[in-house]
Amino acid sequence: MLFTRTNTVGTQRVWEGGIINLRVDKLKAESGEEAIREVVEHNGGVVIASQTAEGKVILVRQYRYSIDMDLLELPAGRIEKGEDPFPAAQRELTEETGYEAKNWKELSRMYSAPGFCDEVLYLYHASDLVFKGKKLDFDEETEVVELSLAEAWLMIREGKIRDAKTIAGLGMLAVPH
Repeated sequence: MLFTRTNTVGTQRVWEGGIINLRVDKLKAESGEEAIREVVEHNGGVVIASQTAEGKVILVRQYRYSIDMDLLELPAGRIEKGEDPFPAAQRELTEETGYEAKNWKELSRMYSAPGFCDEVLYLYHASDLVFKGKKLDFDEETEVVELSLAEAWLMIREGKIRDAKTIAGLGMLAVPH
């Protein structure tokens, strides 16, 4: 049985936080059957697939509290409430890597986990980079890593890069755009 938002008969706001909100929707079909959907609401995020003049991909190694380990990822970050994605991408690239880019192109929009979350990730390609210095948030620490696309794909195959948005972004770099 397909339940859509038109079947919603009630919503409970479970959590409203600084990064996510959580709601529980009660759905009822015309047949009388009921279902529950738990939805994480998120403002969205940006992912930046940036490349140096030599074609190296810029990644950042950073600790991720939710999984208690360091991950090697493309630079990324959340979109603040009411913020447009492109300025957020520009900000996040500089904050996490110290680079500013002269050339930008939106490559894709993707859902991070549509089974339970409404987050949209905006993927950008950034090139013609100039190093200006990192501007990390007080609770962030990143190590900038430059790899060729081939090296990055080898790390994916070896399980050393496991972040889904990074794998998708590197995949988009492999396709002519």
